[in-house]
Amino acid sequence: MINMATEEPKFDLIKKTQNYEIRNYSDRPSIQTIKNSGEDTAFRRLFEYISGSNSTSSKINMTAPVIEFEGVNGKTMNFFLPEIYSKSNAPKPNSENINLVTIKGGPYAVIKYSGRSSYDNFLNYVKILQEFLIKDNIKTLGEPIKATYNGPMTPFFLRRNEVMFRINLK
Repeated sequence: MINMATEEPKFDLIKKTQNYEIRNYSDRPSIQTIKNSGEDTAFRRLFEYISGSNSTSSKINMTAPVIEFEGVNGKTMNFFLPEIYSKSNAPKPNSENINLVTIKGGPYAVIKYSGRSSYDNFLNYVKILQEFLIKDNIKTLGEPIKATYNGPMTPFFLRRNEVMFRINLK
């Protein structure tokens, strides 16, 4: 489903340590849904949007990663839109459960890990990244972000996952 040719948000690498990276991202448009809103799954709602369930019936290429985080209204899932789109030119969602949003750019601390994208695995790496950032006196801003790059058919040992924190470099 998601492979190496899949578009990913571009970033500038600010710093690379033995354990994590600091990346600078630009603002990125995405589609977002609350994970517990509606009977269908969050992934399915977002996938239907990129499959043509939008105001222009446009098919939109899948990008990576799929991100999840704790938002103001609950757990959210986002698909980034391909670089050719902005919040202003992206097709409007047909579903009331999907919103066009902008993920704020800036510096992010990122730790990579393989394996299953389970919540427990994610929380384990959140803790590991937080410990490195505390040790390096780097302040996090907001909740951790779970970034999943591969589909469920990818063998777990080949999967790429990341924990991301927006950080304050001042």
